[in-house]
Amino acid sequence: MQKRFLIFGGFSAAICVILGAMGAHFLKMKLESGIVTISDLQTFETAVKYQMYHSLALILLASLNDRLKDKLFQKAAYCFMLGIVLFSGSLYLLATANLIGLPTMRWLGPITPIGGLFFIAGWVIVGFAGLKRRD
Repeated sequence: MQKRFLIFGGFSAAICVILGAMGAHFLKMKLESGIVTISDLQTFETAVKYQMYHSLALILLASLNDRLKDKLFQKAAYCFMLGIVLFSGSLYLLATANLIGLPTMRWLGPITPIGGLFFIAGWVIVGFAGLKRRD
């Protein structure tokens, strides 16, 4: 299991850096044309930020897996993975909808909070796993 989380977390963090650079350079250039708005850019940056936070959390959980040995930590890691895909993924698509020629993708809006709930659930599970430990 820890290998899966480490692989996902590592590649997700790398993708984060790539997308962060894209947002900082390519998307900012599109502001003048009006295809991308300031709000789109801020949405994109939020997606990058939350993806990186949770990629690092996955790497940390994978690294501590041998010491923690609790199924709750695995459940938290899966929540983080789903949160990255749903929360950050939907925000990336929403922020670049006009740019990629799919402006009708606003239906993705309700998916974003579902991803956020997975992030919250993951952190709550980590907290419960901590309460359960007897160190």
